[in-house]
Amino acid sequence: MSVLFVEYPKCSTCRKAKGWLDAHGVDYEERNIKEQNPTAEELAAWHEKSGLDIKRFFNTSGLVYKEMHLKDRLPEMTLQEKYELLAGDGMLVKRPILVSEETVLLGFKEEDWDKAIAKYGKKG
Repeated sequence: MSVLFVEYPKCSTCRKAKGWLDAHGVDYEERNIKEQNPTAEELAAWHEKSGLDIKRFFNTSGLVYKEMHLKDRLPEMTLQEKYELLAGDGMLVKRPILVSEETVLLGFKEEDWDKAIAKYGKKG
């Protein structure tokens, strides 16, 4: 049983998360968010599974987010428009993303990952 690890390899947080997965023996499928953007359908499913506000899926500190002035535009957009926007450019999406059968995690907080995916690794 494995999890999906969506990352941008140049992202230091993603590298730290990947190191954590490797150190804990977690079996994962790796996906480069720049080369293979999540689809609007995947994002909708992940959003629903995560229970988080859709704004949490946006990389609000990224250049693309700032250049597009999304802070001002997002409140006026429909949920579907937000999914389509995120699906159009992987650099808009918060990363890393970890998708398991039970949950979706955004960003890397070691304690959250430890709780959520301990059963996928060889804890030692």
